[in-house]
Amino acid sequence: MKDIDVLIIGAGPAGVAAGIGARREGAEHVVILERDWDAGGILQQCIHPGFGLRTFREELTGPEYMHRFIKQAHEAGVEFRQNTMVFEMDENPDGSMGVWTMNKERGIERLEPKAIVLAMGCRERPLGAIRIPGSRPAGIYTAGTAQRFVNMEGHMPGKKAVILGSGDIGLIMARRMIWEGAEVEGVYEVMSWPGGLRRNIAQCLDDYGIPFHLETTVTKIHGKDRLEGVTVAKIDPATRAPIAGTERFVECDTLLLAIGLIPENELSRMAGVEIHPVTGGPVVNDLLQTSKAPVFAAGNVVIVYDLVDNVSDEGLIAGTNAAKFAAGKLNADMRRIPVKGGDNVRLFSPQYVTGERDVTIFMRITHPIEGACKVVANTDTGVKLYMQRLRYARPGEMNEVRLKAEQVKELGSDVNSIIIDIQPA
Repeated sequence: MKDIDVLIIGAGPAGVAAGIGARREGAEHVVILERDWDAGGILQQCIHPGFGLRTFREELTGPEYMHRFIKQAHEAGVEFRQNTMVFEMDENPDGSMGVWTMNKERGIERLEPKAIVLAMGCRERPLGAIRIPGSRPAGIYTAGTAQRFVNMEGHMPGKKAVILGSGDIGLIMARRMIWEGAEVEGVYEVMSWPGGLRRNIAQCLDDYGIPFHLETTVTKIHGKDRLEGVTVAKIDPATRAPIAGTERFVECDTLLLAIGLIPENELSRMAGVEIHPVTGGPVVNDLLQTSKAPVFAAGNVVIVYDLVDNVSDEGLIAGTNAAKFAAGKLNADMRRIPVKGGDNVRLFSPQYVTGERDVTIFMRITHPIEGACKVVANTDTGVKLYMQRLRYARPGEMNEVRLKAEQVKELGSDVNSIIIDIQPA
């Protein structure tokens, strides 16, 4: 099938927004493929409020937020195909891309759209990623799996929980477990700072008196058929090794893991898209175009965001530019200036700027700065492009550099890169 202008893989916030953006740009046939039974992605199970404050200027739950976007997509004429698994992507000799899909009603199909938007989101790191010694009894879940059980399927994972890691889903599930009558013994974080948003620390832990232990981790799992408890210990911040003599046993029947999220990029790798070694997502420019010209990427498949508003905004941009590519309207000879991170920048996206549009570069820092600091962007030749003062900066919260298209276009040919960083003021 070659009649699709823009094909979008994933019907979460990035994918649905991409569909809207593509249709607004004039793409005639826009299709979103979703492997689940319904559109919405992870937000289907996020029944807590706190979404939409920037996009809709009101506080919504995850399903409410997604419903508004899905409604807009249907009104725009976007076609949804649920229960459809994409199991392979490859490149044709002419540089176009082919996508193999599987669906109960439609069977196995090969689609060859004019442009593709990757919007597969991210997945949670499993227990095997951190290699904790001990058995593997029942009662160990990722925080997102537990969230789905409680919020969508009505099953409680246990009655007495320990949470390892302080990612936002783990913090939210600590509160959710309390709401459902369970006991949360504590949240344990190996780093010296929280991994989630400051507001979630306050609203989910502090408000409910849930203990929060920094520089502490689970070192052993106990139990055969069902989890009986875990051993926790303080760690040396320099080596990340447990400190002898600090171990203690914590009785629990449930261990929830909130130890990080990974962009979902098996399909991207199949397609030969360049993957950034640090973010784990596709390398993209400010148009959200990947190293394969017909392929664009948006949302958590590129870099894991802290706010869904940023994911939706990025989806609109990717869908718009994918539609331009499909119509042959995208500049093929645009300049690409690499973006580089400074000493305290861990993750950032996009990795290239073109000057074709105003761009926001999102980044996470490596170490927190608890006092006054500044976000800066300078060229490698010393031209100052951006500076913003902050009261503090933390790894759990993304920061931004905003560049005008005119700024980038005016840079001389001697500029080889733009360096972004966050420094003490």
